[in-house]
Amino acid sequence: MTRYFFDLRDADGLVLDEEGLLLSSMQAVQLEAAKSLADMARDVIWSSTPVSEHDMSIEVRDDVGPVMKLKFTFGLEKVIQ
Repeated sequence: MTRYFFDLRDADGLVLDEEGLLLSSMQAVQLEAAKSLADMARDVIWSSTPVSEHDMSIEVRDDVGPVMKLKFTFGLEKVIQ
């Protein structure tokens, strides 16, 4: 198994994953990155201003270097009635 690190990037900058996770396949890496990205989006939605654009990504690396990057961009617009 290989240790993968899931670094989080958003408007506030880059947060490095210092611990990583031991995973057995690239499919498992992709699934974990997608879950992390969904968690980031959920947290932004709960704390967001009424109208905003958001760019975020998960940059995955192993001991050798980068292996994958997942990017997500969305807008949030609340209509007040």
